[in-house]
Amino acid sequence: MSRNICITAIDGHTGSAIAKYILENDNFKKKVGTVTGLALYPDSKHAQEVSELGVEVVPHKPGRMKEMVKTIQSTGANAVCLIPPAHQDKFEITQELIEATKRANIPNVCFISSAGCDLADPQKQPRLREFIELETLVMATKGDPSTETGHSPVVIRPGFYAENLLLYAPQLTEDKTIPLPIGEYHKFAPMAIRDLAQVAANVLTGKGKHGFSDKHRGQLMVLTGPMLCAGEELATAASQALGDDFEFENISENEAKRVLKAQSDLDPSEIQYLLEYYSLVREGKTNYISTTAFHDVTGQHPLEPPEFFRDVAQALKAHASKQNGQSNRANKKRKTES
Repeated sequence: MSRNICITAIDGHTGSAIAKYILENDNFKKKVGTVTGLALYPDSKHAQEVSELGVEVVPHKPGRMKEMVKTIQSTGANAVCLIPPAHQDKFEITQELIEATKRANIPNVCFISSAGCDLADPQKQPRLREFIELETLVMATKGDPSTETGHSPVVIRPGFYAENLLLYAPQLTEDKTIPLPIGEYHKFAPMAIRDLAQVAANVLTGKGKHGFSDKHRGQLMVLTGPMLCAGEELATAASQALGDDFEFENISENEAKRVLKAQSDLDPSEIQYLLEYYSLVREGKTNYISTTAFHDVTGQHPLEPPEFFRDVAQALKAHASKQNGQSNRANKKRKTES
């Protein structure tokens, strides 16, 4: 039986990265029949990119349970990758998706949670703590005789994506600074999103007699990068990889919020999530590395920060080129109008 996969929030960074990893790697692509993506914003850049790779993008219209169940059933999926969307109503939408997956009798469920959610304070980091409640809903289907869902669950908790540093692209390219509100001394282990995508691809395409591979099913996988970094160490890694001198700047949470609002198109809920994760770093709750699951699932080593920065150099160049292009077009327009 071919593995037909439905990925929710395919219009987001995480969902599209997982779909791309599966469809751009022959070892995974040959194991799947179809890949369908649910998208709150089907015309978005990420949704269009995966559509060109062969993903059928289906509009995600939350709010009516019966319609949500029909939508999931219509994908023909026998495995769902449940990713909470970047939306102010993330919790309610994901809650509905979990229940709809249960009612649709999807046997294999891989839920993408968040590292640090178990250490989050419900008062200080409510967005992070929500993931614990959602994990509980996913795991509650295990052993439920009314549904096939839960027979083969996997929960993955990825840590802070190193790609989030690109949200500070102007500072990286122009000021040569890495501005983060993480304090001076506590550390965290940023990971590349492609490492999450690789683990998720292995889980979603793995097969065993109960659904997902017996090596994966029932696992709670915590993923971080392989190197603990304080701000200064992150700047050193960037300097080594990019051949330039970068400095870390410990900024306030309010300043980080202003920068993220001004320089990104992130949903406010995602900005809050990032700020809460930074607060976990300041509290010393991210001073750990968790790479065992990555090694066990992939047989490889996760991307080190210097490697990540080398990969991201092209993205920074593209950002600079785009900014120059926009500036040149604006200058030409002004000249034409004058």
